[in-house]
Amino acid sequence: MRLTWYGHSTVWIEDSGTRLLTDPLLRDRLAHLRRRRGPTPRLPGAPDAVLVSHLHADHLDFASLRRLPPDTALVVPAGAGRVVRQALGAAAARRCTELAVGDRTTIGRVTVAAVPAAHHSGRGPWSRHRAPALGYLIDGRLRTWFAGDTALFDEMAGLGPLDLALVPVGGWGPTLGPGHLDPAGAAEAVRRVAAAWAVPIHFGTFWPVGCERVRPDRFFGPGDDFARHAEAVSPGTRVRVLRPGESVAVRRP
Repeated sequence: MRLTWYGHSTVWIEDSGTRLLTDPLLRDRLAHLRRRRGPTPRLPGAPDAVLVSHLHADHLDFASLRRLPPDTALVVPAGAGRVVRQALGAAAARRCTELAVGDRTTIGRVTVAAVPAAHHSGRGPWSRHRAPALGYLIDGRLRTWFAGDTALFDEMAGLGPLDLALVPVGGWGPTLGPGHLDPAGAAEAVRRVAAAWAVPIHFGTFWPVGCERVRPDRFFGPGDDFARHAEAVSPGTRVRVLRPGESVAVRRP
């Protein structure tokens, strides 16, 4: 299995000949956020499907979805189809497979199952749109958990054991609100799910305009901090900290 991390929560996953793209954020500016590290993503081809974890604009970015081929399948949380229809039209909504926790779908030669995530369900503070946040388990040659955006939750241990965890370890600003994992929390997460490999995501890519010098440790540090915490609490997990745009091949130990 091979993956490329394009920054934030955007990961290209190739497993068993199936190509998946998570939470695509393919541009260099989103509202008050700018890409501060890594190149503008250039995908190696068309994904077989996009996995969207939740409604927040940095995970469900309509401008980025418009850059993908118009027949790209979309896997979204139950209830998100209405938001997609409103923003992208009826044809895009028909391409949506809406999943609730426990549901699964087959894409190419892999199975994708929706699992819980402890994160806010809304689109934003002024939006009435709601859809429960999800993570996804991808079963192909490897068993991979894309956590989306989440805090720790009680059912987490039931997801493992895993071959690979794609786990959020930070955010896009100097502080983290509820519903997120910091490096220590992310290390506890990979311990709970008994991950053989872990790749930290959701850090070190976007930063608010004008905040270049505000808490730069929160921008650059979370990946390496996570690796140190994971070594302490989950020594059986191999951690690979990637730079935005970097790829890695992962094999079952």
